[in-house]
Amino acid sequence: MPQKPQQKNSGLLDIEKILKILPHRYPFLMIDRVVEMEKGKSIVAIKNVTYNEHFFQGHFPQQKVMPGVLLIEALAQAGAILISHSIHEPEKVLIFMSKIDNVKFRKPVVPGDQLRLEAEILKLKSKFSKMKGKVYVDEELVAEGEVMASFMNLEELNEQK
Repeated sequence: MPQKPQQKNSGLLDIEKILKILPHRYPFLMIDRVVEMEKGKSIVAIKNVTYNEHFFQGHFPQQKVMPGVLLIEALAQAGAILISHSIHEPEKVLIFMSKIDNVKFRKPVVPGDQLRLEAEILKLKSKFSKMKGKVYVDEELVAEGEVMASFMNLEELNEQK
């Protein structure tokens, strides 16, 4: 009896599900797929770095390098997805990156690289979270750091407008 062809693992969360969680859109959406997640603990997400990324036009045109701050932004977005799956009523809050610490950039990221973003929650409270993250290309660590996120109530934000 012929075996059914195995479906390619599209990940835990595909881009359509990510778009329902994160408020980011082009050109600042930095997550393509979530491949692992343990609610309240950790996440592994993927970002495919293509030649067509908007930032490569100016950073640096002759030697294209992904800006380090965008590596940290990608980690923060992965963390925001994890937080949204770890708190009560995530649809009522907006998650902001509020602090970064102990950041190290170890190797340039260039077009064609695939980022593996790994983040783990160190502390999760009602108004903030602290996470530790690492960015890998293949098996090589290219960046790491700690990111703090603050949670803002959407109703309060809308009242301030």
